[in-house]
Amino acid sequence: MSQFKPKLEAKRWDIKKEEELLKKWVEEGIYQPKWDPNRPTFSIDTPPPYASGIWHIAAAAHYVQFDFFARYFWMKGYNIHFPMGIDRNGLPIEIKVEQEYGIKAREMDREEFIKLCSEKLDEYEKYILEVIRRSGMIANYLNPYRTDSPEYRALTQATFIELWNRGLIYEDVRPTIWCPECYTPIAEAEVEYVKRTGKLYYIKFPYKDDPSKHVVIATTRPELIGATAAVLYHPEDERYKDLEGKEVVIPIYNYPVKVIPHPIVDPEYGTGMMMLSSFGDLEDVRLFRELRLEPRVLISPDGTMNELSGKYKGLPVEEARKRIVKDLEAEGYILKTEPVEQNIPTCWRSKNPVEFIFVKALYLKQLEYRDALLKLIDEIKFIPDFHKQILINWINSISIDWAISRDRYYGTEVPIWYCKKCGYPHLPEPGRYYRPWKEEAPFEKCIKCGYTEFIGDPRTFDTWMDSSISCLYIAGYKRDEEFFKHVFPVTLRPQGIDIVRTWLYYTLLRVYQLTGKPAFKYVRLSGMGLDEKGRPMSKSLGNIVEPIPVIEKYGADAFRIWAASETKIGYNYLYKEDKIVSARNFITKLWNIARFISNFPDKSGEVPLEDLTIFDQHLLLRLNRLIRLADEEYSNLDSFETVRELRSFVWEVFASHYLELVKPRLYNRDGVFSEEEVNSAMATIHLTLKTILKILHPIAPFVTDYIWRELYGGNILKQSFPEPFKLDLKEDIMDEIMSFNSLIWKYKEANGLKKRDPISKVVAPIILKPAASDLKALHKISNLEFSEEIKDVEDTVIQL
Repeated sequence: MSQFKPKLEAKRWDIKKEEELLKKWVEEGIYQPKWDPNRPTFSIDTPPPYASGIWHIAAAAHYVQFDFFARYFWMKGYNIHFPMGIDRNGLPIEIKVEQEYGIKAREMDREEFIKLCSEKLDEYEKYILEVIRRSGMIANYLNPYRTDSPEYRALTQATFIELWNRGLIYEDVRPTIWCPECYTPIAEAEVEYVKRTGKLYYIKFPYKDDPSKHVVIATTRPELIGATAAVLYHPEDERYKDLEGKEVVIPIYNYPVKVIPHPIVDPEYGTGMMMLSSFGDLEDVRLFRELRLEPRVLISPDGTMNELSGKYKGLPVEEARKRIVKDLEAEGYILKTEPVEQNIPTCWRSKNPVEFIFVKALYLKQLEYRDALLKLIDEIKFIPDFHKQILINWINSISIDWAISRDRYYGTEVPIWYCKKCGYPHLPEPGRYYRPWKEEAPFEKCIKCGYTEFIGDPRTFDTWMDSSISCLYIAGYKRDEEFFKHVFPVTLRPQGIDIVRTWLYYTLLRVYQLTGKPAFKYVRLSGMGLDEKGRPMSKSLGNIVEPIPVIEKYGADAFRIWAASETKIGYNYLYKEDKIVSARNFITKLWNIARFISNFPDKSGEVPLEDLTIFDQHLLLRLNRLIRLADEEYSNLDSFETVRELRSFVWEVFASHYLELVKPRLYNRDGVFSEEEVNSAMATIHLTLKTILKILHPIAPFVTDYIWRELYGGNILKQSFPEPFKLDLKEDIMDEIMSFNSLIWKYKEANGLKKRDPISKVVAPIILKPAASDLKALHKISNLEFSEEIKDVEDTVIQL
């Protein structure tokens, strides 16, 4: 029987072992690690994914990237605070339930609707947590927080009450961005501009004092002609200077409005005249305030025309547009029509065009914080730095305060009761979770008029009011002050670039208002995950790839290696199945290497580094490059270069060359190597394998942990991240060694020889001398000499 028998008996890595390890990790408590106040802390404000549907693989890849760095910092000796949350508030789930059941929330019992939403959320949540578990994340999925829990909602309400009491929140009836489909106000950050080709209508407006004359105004929204309060032109536009102070008559509606010069008008657009109506966009809202004009809002909250629109009352906006165009044409008011490219403001959830109508809403002050936030973000490190500009651009573009109330149902309730007599608002003491729409007021009488009856506010908060305090919630804000002092500011906010202007911005705003500090030390911004054609994954495109089937087919490690090495942080990444196949093949190669090494005893604890052969030290010197790269890149929250270099080292340097060279020494069948040389090789292969496993573990935790347990015992996560080997050598000779091997193999092939056939004599560069015995044994060289005159490996002299 051979003395060499692998400890890793299986010939291939079995991905079924991943489930075994997941059970072990639960038993070992890695999802809820013990807290040591004497160690530094790495905390992650894990994005609580919204439970509104099936995750696609690109989203799952985004999340496992956070896990890479949690595992890395664990191995670096940090406390790891890696909570897992589920975002369960707001419009998305309401829209899902309305669509699935064919209902409208405002037309049914609120309690019953909330129950339907909660049940659907439970279904989606279960799926998301299974993806988290199966992908090998050590986020605490066993005990996730939920943004619709009484504890979380109580904190949202407490922060609202605090800011209200400080005068940062106010209530007003004003023009608000309104989604008719969602039937609620939405924030400026929730507006998406969609390009589409529309029509530009050139309409004649008669002079009031001389109806035989007219001006022509081009507009894309003729249905708002009856909401016009003034007609504007640029002060330097010579064509219209004689019209200042005059009046024109609004077609169809037959009322006069003044002609006013204003620099906002673009003389090059249309005819250079502008119809100022209430309201086509936020610019119209601002102009109405500036010019102190009385608005005439024609659109109802449900997206239909109201009584002020006259005979168009009850028509949806699009239908009203067609009808009024037809009437304008019939009366000879339309001069011409031409196509035009438009940026249509739409609701980012419903994808429908938004309107601007008068609504009573709650507003959080943000305009006065723009300068402070621009300074604050300089205290945070953005990775990559160039994506910081997205946030800067957004802060500079904000034009209105944040409308934080929503006329919806499944969300954190606004904790206000109004006096039934005088309408004065009353807010309770912060602490517990309040539901004013169904609870009795916690007040005996109105503090203003003494009346004893109250009306609870039926509204909920914008979901970003909840999401924006996730970092405070996970840090124990207002619940565990000692823990909060230790954890806050949170170390890392990892997120996608698509929610910079919402989740990131609102978090920085709210946390600054509440604490006066930045919310995070680092913000890591990922690009978008796309399909292999470069398109976002969506149901409408039919290109969603679910992560679980991929993981079941190829293993979580292969999926994670693809996620780690597809692109540099900050850039978009494409899903291609062949990349995961390639990652699986690499895992097979690693398994084969480890299995081979498991034939030999681990001498790494017995042989000091200085007693290793010079050639073996050269391999470790090359390995030091990888250690330093991984340490630097992981600490800067990226993995792209490390994984690529690791794969290259394992496959090309270690397996194809070093192991081939030392096989004769390891087996030593001819007894030509000393015991010290054999032990040196055994120590080196195990040192190298251990280092590879540790570097790769944050990326591919399953196979690395399994191999470690089988060969060295214990959970690899509890090992320290490798430090560079302390060696006296300056530069390794591995490139020259690999070139020499390739040269000999090519020579033999060209001369009809097999790799194991002998060569009589080789004269090589002196730089290769440290590997002389291994080179001679591998290539069956009878006489291997070295010459200082040969400078390049390619000039090696070979004699058959």
